[in-house]
Amino acid sequence: MVEEKINVVGVNVLKQNGANVDEILKQLIYNASVEFTAYYYFTNLRTHCTGLDGEGIKGVIEDARLEDLSHFESCIARIHELGGSLPNDAMEFVRMSGCEFLQLPTPTTNLNEILKKCLTAEQGAILNWNKMCNLTFGKDPATYDIAKDILKEEIEHESWFLELIYGRPSGHMRRKFSGERPHQVRLAGGDASSDSYCFPD
Repeated sequence: MVEEKINVVGVNVLKQNGANVDEILKQLIYNASVEFTAYYYFTNLRTHCTGLDGEGIKGVIEDARLEDLSHFESCIARIHELGGSLPNDAMEFVRMSGCEFLQLPTPTTNLNEILKKCLTAEQGAILNWNKMCNLTFGKDPATYDIAKDILKEEIEHESWFLELIYGRPSGHMRRKFSGERPHQVRLAGGDASSDSYCFPD
């Protein structure tokens, strides 16, 4: 029995636009692994922010970590739309990220070192999503739309940690609620896993 070749117009038009779909998929899966793993490590770092100073830092890391989880979820549908999938082996997916540098510092409750790790992660994420924007601009508008919104949030995250470490004003206003994801809002209703976007309740 000959397997019928599926005509995926949503992919074909991107190729006609000059998009390198394989490269976009590879970068999108890599970015998803980084966001997923950063969420885990930020969760662990947050729990080690102790003392009175640590309480304030917990709130900032909480906003960043929940938005990183949202960034991961925002990738899932688009990966499948482009004909890809996440690795079946979760450990392979985590190792792909290269986020081992986010492991706890010594001592584990050193707030300044925790903040520096968070800053390094956000700066790396900016580079990752900027690369995705460059790959997709003018060729893959759907992926570009996701990438540019995530990039804006990663730039905000960087500014938060720069302020906490170096006193560089960020204009940071706390989110109305944890996981608000202001730059990924489209319409009321829906969720990230169903249509590549994140929505408020």
